[in-house]
Amino acid sequence: MLKEKKIQAYKTDKSKKLWSERERLVPKAPYPYTHLFIESAKGATVRDVDGNSYIDFSGGIGVLNVGHNHPKVVAAIREQLEKLIHICFHVMPYESYLKVCERLIAVAPGRFPKKAILFNSGAEAVENAVKAAKAFTKRQGVVSFDLGFHGRTYMALTLTGKDNPYRAGFGPFVPEVYRAPYPYSYRPPEGVSPEEVNRYCVGALERVLTIQTSPHKVAAIIVEALQGEGGFVVPTPGFLPAVRKICDKYGIVLILDEIQSGFGRTGKMFAVEHFGVVPDLMTVAKSLAAGMPLSGVVGRTDILDSVDVGGMGGTYGGNPLSCAAALAVFEIFEKENLVSRAGEVGKIIEDRFKEFKKRFDFVGEERGLGAMRAIELVKNRDTKEPISEEDAKGLLAACAARGLILLKAGLHNNVLRTLVPLTVTDAELEKGLDIMESVLEEYKVGG
Repeated sequence: MLKEKKIQAYKTDKSKKLWSERERLVPKAPYPYTHLFIESAKGATVRDVDGNSYIDFSGGIGVLNVGHNHPKVVAAIREQLEKLIHICFHVMPYESYLKVCERLIAVAPGRFPKKAILFNSGAEAVENAVKAAKAFTKRQGVVSFDLGFHGRTYMALTLTGKDNPYRAGFGPFVPEVYRAPYPYSYRPPEGVSPEEVNRYCVGALERVLTIQTSPHKVAAIIVEALQGEGGFVVPTPGFLPAVRKICDKYGIVLILDEIQSGFGRTGKMFAVEHFGVVPDLMTVAKSLAAGMPLSGVVGRTDILDSVDVGGMGGTYGGNPLSCAAALAVFEIFEKENLVSRAGEVGKIIEDRFKEFKKRFDFVGEERGLGAMRAIELVKNRDTKEPISEEDAKGLLAACAARGLILLKAGLHNNVLRTLVPLTVTDAELEKGLDIMESVLEEYKVGG
């Protein structure tokens, strides 16, 4: 395994003490990427309780596209804090909720009449998008895809296409949910060439709608335009257009999950824009409010209005503090050109990842869109046998020991992914990539 070589003499005394408290007080279920306890953060840099600084390539798992504690977000929350913390939109509505919906409607794909509704988490948005689709179509079935991740509540968990650790031991799940293969060109089904993956997956989806159920019983197909937890898998260019065509043919609602890939991450406001497809409904969360809990469903008015009064909502959905943060996020995106910046950040990462692939024979593939990029690590490029999860954990620990917070993903947990804030400086970005390279170099020598 990798040695615990460090770029500086990091202290971890306070973090170790707090970790002991964490083990005493908190169930083991929340996955621990590090044993370090954070104290503060700014931009793309975080500082732990022992005074150590790290470059953050996690972005709070894709939440902080505008960076940690952006001054405009902090100011907006502070101003709102003095006026109103909570009342519940059901009891007395407030203008900031309407303004967030207005901004979502403006940026969401589609020139048809649209509305939006706000919730707390990505899973909650997914649950309600499915509810709206069922109410509109009067059908029960939903189709999702292998390796897709849609959340941890029961409908969202049923839709999620990876059993361990998300679904293991939690069944039975919601009925009338069917799953089709997602076009993972690097790991095609046995006997299928990478060039045939699109045709195979479209055909498999059609078979699901013929053999497992009837298309006239399916309310919605939900899909990520670029898979997040599944390993930053980019679909084949023709896949999403084919799914759109199938939905149109059978009157199925197309739901695009843009929770991780949205808000500029891929170099477009939403990843689906890379494929020229317009969804009927779209779920958003994560970077919508820069760390404040806020999610939403935006899309066709006729679908969202098919839900009866009281059928969607919640106590905290669209909280005033979260709405204030979201409005600041929209302003930051416009004034700091963060969608364009995502392309610049992505190009720097892409170029370095391509160099990694040339240098290290265990880098099987580099992939992604914009700043949403990853490398998949393998023991053998010919067989594509993944590195062990323990080795992947060792790589992440070595990165943290050198001053970089990095995440993994994928079916085999062998994919290293970047979700760095788009406000990162070029110097911070290069330093983080240098740390990655140093860890990969050591892995090549002794891994």
